[in-house]
Amino acid sequence: MRNLKTYYLALCLLGLAFQSCVQKPADQTSQTEQKPREIWTVEQANKWYEQWGWLRGSDFIPSTAINQLEMWQKETFDPTTIDKELGYAEGIGMNSMRVYLHHAAWQQDKDGFKGRVKQYLDIADKHHISTLFVLFDDCWNPTFKTGKQPEPKIGIHNSGWVRDPGDLYYQDSTLVDTLETYVKDVLTTFKDDKRIVLWDLYNEPGNSNYGNKSMDLLKKVFEWGRTVNPSQPLSVGVWKLDLKELSDYQIQNSDVTTYHNYGDVKDHQKWIDTLRSVSKRPLICTEYMARSRNSLFSNIMPILKKENIGAYNWGLVAGKTNTIYAWDSPMPDGKEPKLWFHDIFRKDGSPYKKAEVDSIKMLTGKQ
Repeated sequence: MRNLKTYYLALCLLGLAFQSCVQKPADQTSQTEQKPREIWTVEQANKWYEQWGWLRGSDFIPSTAINQLEMWQKETFDPTTIDKELGYAEGIGMNSMRVYLHHAAWQQDKDGFKGRVKQYLDIADKHHISTLFVLFDDCWNPTFKTGKQPEPKIGIHNSGWVRDPGDLYYQDSTLVDTLETYVKDVLTTFKDDKRIVLWDLYNEPGNSNYGNKSMDLLKKVFEWGRTVNPSQPLSVGVWKLDLKELSDYQIQNSDVTTYHNYGDVKDHQKWIDTLRSVSKRPLICTEYMARSRNSLFSNIMPILKKENIGAYNWGLVAGKTNTIYAWDSPMPDGKEPKLWFHDIFRKDGSPYKKAEVDSIKMLTGKQ
């Protein structure tokens, strides 16, 4: 009996050892699959870009929303206005929009948030408009709060826009776990959605005097994005070449090179030449057009079309963001400025400048 027990014990130990040997490679494979992928090759990026043709559109938020939270929260999500205003864009030949998300709207209502993103994509697709989504942002107000958003401050550009995650990132060490879950959840949910052009992981890192403090989150969001490995490319747009460490990292780690430029023809062409000297990847300008700075549809958009560079101007319909007012020129009386800074249409769909819209339609083939 004693020998029999010893025999059974030996068999059990042998079985456990065999199971361990069989499972180990599987565990290693799982870990390997979760490693962040490499940056796309230049050939891969250029082949991807060919399928889209010339991308042209706006940075879009409906005129009824003051910021990203008001756009995406259940109580203020406004599909009727989104549908109407994307119709204005379709009417002048635009085929893509750049749209900001916010992790706090996701955190408040994860399934509802993703459902509203899907609803937005359905509406945009109806108008033959693709989407470029932005995840994080270092611009404007440093703090945010879910729920009812503030009313616009009279005559002040983007008075209610909020950063994501803003100052909270440096105050709450546990926030990083929430942000990682947010990024991976959203990217995983929409990783194969063919209506999405690319993921703009982080708008203007280092802005608001953060400087290189933003490098930590910048590196993390690239890592999270590459771990999910969506079918769409990942990018973070260069916006200030003086922030050399950040800019170099953005260029070296983006599958497709994106950038912002609000300068005149000479300055914009210099940026194009500079970026092409360091990157052979497709170029997409994700912000331009500031009338008082001579960044116009009439002089910049033709260059972008000629150079086959995606063209996203800031602002479609004048509304609660107050972006008809310039960054540094508030108008306390709230009167309409003689020269709008951004935006193309009034709320009723009439253009701010008919000649300007005619120029856009000529370039997009709508005329």
